[in-house]
Amino acid sequence: MEFVLLVVQGIVAVTLIGVILIQRTAQDGGGLMGGGGTMGGLFTPRGSANALTKFTKFLAVVFMLNSLFLGYIASSQHQSKSILDQIPATAPAAATPAAPAPEAPKVPAAPDVPLAK
Repeated sequence: MEFVLLVVQGIVAVTLIGVILIQRTAQDGGGLMGGGGTMGGLFTPRGSANALTKFTKFLAVVFMLNSLFLGYIASSQHQSKSILDQIPATAPAAATPAAPAPEAPKVPAAPDVPLAK
C-alpha cells in the first residue's frame, strides 16, 4: 500500500510541475505553450488558463492529501516511545545514607619550646 502511494505521489508531483510550467504567466502571457491561437473553446487563451488552473488545483489537493496519508502511515509504523516513556515506572531504591566523612587526623599540639633569643 505504501509503495503504491509513493508511486502515485511521484507521478502527481511530476505532473504538477509540468502543468505549472505549461501555464501562462501574468506578465508576458507566454508560458511554454507559446502564444494564443484562435482554436476556440477550451484551447482559447482564457479557456486553457481556466482548465489548467482547475487541473492544478486538483493536483495540488491530491498531492497534499496523499502527503498527509503517507505521513500518517509512516507515523503509525514507527511508533517509537519518547525518552520520558522509557523511564521505569518504579522509582529506584532509596539511596542509602552516605557514610560520615572520616575525621581529619589530629595534629599534635606544638610543644612549649622557648624561642631562641
